[in-house]
Amino acid sequence: MSTDTVVRARIDSDTKARATEALSAMGLTMSDAIRLLLLRVADEKRLPFAVQVPNSSTLAAMKELEGGKGQRFGGAEELFRDLDI
Repeated sequence: MSTDTVVRARIDSDTKARATEALSAMGLTMSDAIRLLLLRVADEKRLPFAVQVPNSSTLAAMKELEGGKGQRFGGAEELFRDLDI
């Protein structure tokens, strides 16, 4: 199959740089990765990963954390102690 169409995408430079570095480590270019993604979508009629929308409880928790509220733990054991598990 010949490649005869150009696809463009707008993305921030930091994400592009990080993705380029990760893909390079896998021996892929950005074009390779986009081509692979689009081939999977075209063949399977779906994204090759789950897209999840947070529910209202999760959104409230995220907003609380972004506002500097919430509790942090040094590890799982500390969290479990706090939860009395």
